[in-house]
Amino acid sequence: MTRRIRAFGAMVAAGATLVLGPPLQVAHADTTSVSQTYLVVYKDGVSSVGADTLVQAAGGTFIGNYPQIGVVIAQSASVSFRDRLLADSRIDGVSATAGFATRLNPEVLDTTTDTSVGTATDTLTALQWDMKQIHALEAHAITAGSRSVLVGDLDTGLDFTHPDLVANIDFGNSASCESGIADQTPAAWKDHNGHGTHTAGTIAAAQNGFGIVGVAPNVRIASVKTSNDDGFFFPEMVVCAFMWAGTHHFNVTNNSYFADPWYFNCKNDTAQRAIWKAESRAIRFAMQKGVTVVAAEGNFSDDLAHPTMDVISPDTGPGIPRTVQNDCVVIPVEIPGVIGVTADGNLHLKSFYSNYGVGVTQVTAPGGDSILQKTAAAPNGRVLSTWPSYLGGSRRIFDCTVSPCATYRYLQGTSMASPHVTGVAALIASMGITSPGAIAARINNTADPMGCPTPEELALYAPFPSVSNGAPQTCQGATGYNSWFGHGQVNALAAVS
Repeated sequence: MTRRIRAFGAMVAAGATLVLGPPLQVAHADTTSVSQTYLVVYKDGVSSVGADTLVQAAGGTFIGNYPQIGVVIAQSASVSFRDRLLADSRIDGVSATAGFATRLNPEVLDTTTDTSVGTATDTLTALQWDMKQIHALEAHAITAGSRSVLVGDLDTGLDFTHPDLVANIDFGNSASCESGIADQTPAAWKDHNGHGTHTAGTIAAAQNGFGIVGVAPNVRIASVKTSNDDGFFFPEMVVCAFMWAGTHHFNVTNNSYFADPWYFNCKNDTAQRAIWKAESRAIRFAMQKGVTVVAAEGNFSDDLAHPTMDVISPDTGPGIPRTVQNDCVVIPVEIPGVIGVTADGNLHLKSFYSNYGVGVTQVTAPGGDSILQKTAAAPNGRVLSTWPSYLGGSRRIFDCTVSPCATYRYLQGTSMASPHVTGVAALIASMGITSPGAIAARINNTADPMGCPTPEELALYAPFPSVSNGAPQTCQGATGYNSWFGHGQVNALAAVS
């Protein structure tokens, strides 16, 4: 899909840390008809003050500067723009972001034809097998979350009119980063995709007598739109989102996406290094400001600890097979300190599609499994959560005890698993444990241990080899810690007891 260049006339709220520049008009003989967005990364410890002048001299338009991390956003149609900047000794790297993004895969496709469309006449909590599985409803007897805790959902936006979410939405801390700079206009962060509304419901759907209940139904949730409406998470959006979370004192962020330009982002590749460095700096900045970062591991049945091939990237066009090694990582889940989450189903088995990996996986949580794990409690295997009323889609269900009817939808994926852990992190923060390291330790130490599959169980995964290299799925480790489940399945009750 073609990258669409957006206008950069967005608002920046008070307290934001982005330095904006005027819309400078430049002309050079080496320009083309196609303008691109660039991330310009300064060397460690070097000030990015004066970046506007440098960008203009190189034939570009200065968009903004995140001086805390030495990352600048610029735009140019000059074919020599990158080379001119790299000639400056202060610059570490320059990467164009056009065409370099991971398109969101919000749910895992399979051959089932279940629609599950209907109208509910009562609460939908009876359908939330996932919440029962992690003991979330029992945890609410101890704490359902504190209003002092702010969770950021870095996703495709939010349906801010959804009756099961509206009471918990923090409008003052929500924004769109679609252009690379923050725009707090509610229309800018409206969810036109549905994915962000679904993850937000799992985190913080209100306990209000109808619909569903989130893991942390009393916390505040801020939407940070980190993609465009087509579901592409471009690097400038990701940098903006984490800088926003860090400067606006979020307690936790959920990240159900891949933030890197390629599925595996290789640090030693000159075209990818600047993007990897800019994103990792922004993520670390947020964590240093006290933000606990939770991330989904992905839906390609891949062992992230032993990458060998990438046949998916770039996601904006046909994948180009390439060899990858351990210098190639998935962002944000492989940034140190990020809580990596795999998906399981109602039979407590790893979901057939879920990525995994020693050192990457911290815990597992319900993400659904419509092929291997349909049960009486989970007849379609999927996870139910909030959905925008103005969007369609199969497997929708409605609660018409409110007017207008509230809309919900069943989905599956590690995208659905991650917000369960984010909700538990929010409950822990509500108890006064707020440092990212302490929250992660409590999540790990209170998880229900799960061992690697038996040979009979492992045989069930034979039809679902790695998407990247075709290798069969394997599990390394023991019950205390392994590549599939990490420390085990997250347990909300144990975490707050």
